[in-house]
Amino acid sequence: MSWIILIIAGLFEVAFASCLGKAKETTGSEMYWWYGGFLVSLTISMVLLMKAVQALPIGTAYAVWTGIGAVGTAIIGILVFKDPANFWRIFFLVTLIGSIIGLKAVSH
Repeated sequence: MSWIILIIAGLFEVAFASCLGKAKETTGSEMYWWYGGFLVSLTISMVLLMKAVQALPIGTAYAVWTGIGAVGTAIIGILVFKDPANFWRIFFLVTLIGSIIGLKAVSH
């Protein structure tokens, strides 16, 4: 169950980073809604991370959490914010995913 909580925490990390990106693109009251989404997502992500590290090693949990956030945010950047998607960027995202899976595989 701790791994599921950790994955959800990582997805909320993607959400808070995405909210920052959307807030940068907007103005007025819409910008504040995105900042509100950032704060809510950040809070949920941190609470879930705290819950996950009660049962998982902190080093592994934090690395997986940041990895999910990094990969997810990079994918959102490519799909939503039109960030470049060249060979090397995709190659290193795939290696990061492999590293996350590897950490899960060797952790108890």
